[in-house]
Amino acid sequence: MARLFVYGTLKSGHCRDHMLGGQRFVGTAVTADGYRLYDLGPYPGLVADADAGGVRGELYEVSPGRLALIDVEEGVPEGLYRRGPVRLAGPSAWLAAETYFFLGDIRGFPDAGGVWPPP
Repeated sequence: MARLFVYGTLKSGHCRDHMLGGQRFVGTAVTADGYRLYDLGPYPGLVADADAGGVRGELYEVSPGRLALIDVEEGVPEGLYRRGPVRLAGPSAWLAAETYFFLGDIRGFPDAGGVWPPP
């Protein structure tokens, strides 16, 4: 099982939450500083940014088979996102986790302020 930090359409109550059906919800979580979330319209994009704060989301334990399906859904094969390690903060700081990093051009998109959809 892998731990997956989700911050957008995969979160509970959003359009792709069904992809995490049957997987174990660990709890809400926040990244360590160093990550910025952009509002790309219908979905967000997380990027590493040394000057940024944390991003709020949810943490799940996900089976390898389901993770492979989510990779396809998130556009990993097409190069839209890549899945990689993410540092967490607070009570989850000791847990190893991965998330999806946006690989596209973020110029012109608004900063989501660490949560998507923005308040």
